[in-house]
Parts: sequence; C-alpha cells; structure tokens
Amino acid sequence: MIQEFKDFIAKGNVMDMAVGIIIGAAFTAIVTSLVGDLINPIIGLVMGGVDFTAMYVVLSGDVPAGTGLEAARETGSAIFAYGAFITAIINFLIIAFVVFMLVKMVNRVKAQAETPDEVAPEVETGPSELDVLLEIRDSLAKGK
Repeated sequence: MIQEFKDFIAKGNVMDMAVGIIIGAAFTAIVTSLVGDLINPIIGLVMGGVDFTAMYVVLSGDVPAGTGLEAARETGSAIFAYGAFITAIINFLIIAFVVFMLVKMVNRVKAQAETPDEVAPEVETGPSELDVLLEIRDSLAKGK
C-alpha cells in the first residue's frame, strides 16, 4: 500500500496538479484584489457610487440602518448578501477568462509543435557524383 502511494505521488501529473493548485491560490488572491480594489470602485463610480460589497438585505433580526455588511453579520441577523455574491461572480468570470486564454495559448503551442515543418523544395544541384563517373566511363568507352 505504501509503495502504491509513493508511485502515485511520484507521477508527474500529480506534481503538476499540486503546482497548479498553489499557483491557483495565489492567482485567486490577485483576482480578488483586482476586483475589490480596482474593478468594483470603477463600477461603483459609473453607477453613481454604488459599492457592491456593502449591498445586503436583512431577512430577519435587528440591524441598525447604515450598518456595514460585516457589522450586520456580527449582529447574528439573517443577511442576504447579494453584493458579495455579485463580487464573487465578477471574480469567477475574470478567473474563467484568464484560464480560457491560458488553455487557448497552450493548445496553440501544442498544435504548432505537432505540425511538421514545411519540407523545403528540392533544389537542382547538378549531376551527382555517380552521374559524373558514368559520363566519364561512357566517354572513355567511346574514345577507344
């Protein structure tokens, strides 16, 4: 059983997957910052100062008006945080687009690697060594 586990771990695709997960986690942090710090403020500016992350509806419980989302959650009230959901959708779309572009690039590189290089057309270089020797032989035979 331990040997099977070692063989499983030693396979290249398991290591590739582990590296992908680590890079994916780091990439998620970058995208979260991109959406929260750059995209949402621009969208809010275009929509008249709307901040998606602070949008919520109180389903039950007492939450003072004007309370932020985190403070509203701390009250223990049932909160429908649709703004956080919109932010998660934006994050997903950005990550999905970047992954799509990466897969497209990898497929293009694979396709170029699989297609054989164009064969150069044959260039006339003159008679071969055998042709020259046969011509000399024939000339010598005629001269006798």
